[in-house]
Amino acid sequence: MSTLIRIKKSKFGTLCDGRDVSLFTISNGKMSVSVTNYGCTITSILLPAGKGKKVDALLGCSTLEGFANDNLSFGTVVGRFANRIGGAKFSLNGKEYVLDNNDSGNCLHGGFDRYEKKVWDAKKVITKRGHGIEFSRFSPDGEQGMPGNLSVKVVYTLNEKNELSLEYTASSDAPTPVNLTNHAYFNLKGYNGGAIYDQELQLDCSKFVEVSDKLIPTGKLLSVDDNPVFDFRKPKLLGKDIEATGNGYDHAYCVDEYDGRLKQFAVLRDPASGRSMTVSTTLPGCQVYTANWVAGSQGKNGYIHKRHDAVCLETESYPDTPNQASFPPCIVTPEKPYHEVTVYKFGF
Repeated sequence: MSTLIRIKKSKFGTLCDGRDVSLFTISNGKMSVSVTNYGCTITSILLPAGKGKKVDALLGCSTLEGFANDNLSFGTVVGRFANRIGGAKFSLNGKEYVLDNNDSGNCLHGGFDRYEKKVWDAKKVITKRGHGIEFSRFSPDGEQGMPGNLSVKVVYTLNEKNELSLEYTASSDAPTPVNLTNHAYFNLKGYNGGAIYDQELQLDCSKFVEVSDKLIPTGKLLSVDDNPVFDFRKPKLLGKDIEATGNGYDHAYCVDEYDGRLKQFAVLRDPASGRSMTVSTTLPGCQVYTANWVAGSQGKNGYIHKRHDAVCLETESYPDTPNQASFPPCIVTPEKPYHEVTVYKFGF
């Protein structure tokens, strides 16, 4: 493993209850990634911009206070079940579990008691994927209305290939739904670069999940052949069809030939700068979200976000999987722990 990777730890701030929060910056000499143990959050991704300059390709906040007051999940880990659960309830082994109704009758990103507002344990690690930070926490039985005591670990690593790897593991003492993702908002022009209409997206996804007007799956998977607005099998500017969607993209895409192994399925590219990001995952789906609801929120250095200032590529299980028997399963048991990997590789 290379000795060129450096990790710097610093104090990020102090919460109102007196707990100190740390910031870790991982650098490989070409790019750097900063993460904090508050919400297991990626706070910045600095990429070369020529003449010794850097561009921060991630929307977010400048301070711990900003993240603590944010409700848009900038760069955070989302769980125990990311995305939506219809009706804010599900049944498992004959028992119904009632969750928080925080999204028009549904449960979104775990409800009101979110992983992103927790202080995680943190330590430096070296893995086969690179150097980085392991975050961990214990989610007790009943937290967010979910069954089972869950031990969760999230490892962020960076290597010399400019690969930022996110490795998720979880084990439970009882059957429980698990769906972990990172809610990073990417803009390869920079966090203050404006709308992502002129950035290209390509997805190896020939189907996407049909949803109701409340964004809950109907159980059907739709072909992009019949829905060209949602077809990204060839590189397409995000702005080309975005208005035809209504407010923007907020759709779960199905990774083609999903088999649980790590597979590259997406490429995001900024033609003007030449910066790019490929995405690989072991997960069956990816929620493509074009920051439809960020307008008016304050970001880094006082920047005021506008609609469509970023795109999220949230690798995860399909939405509402606990209520959809035909979807790839999401139930973790004592005999079947959770282990998933997503890799963002940057080019510049």
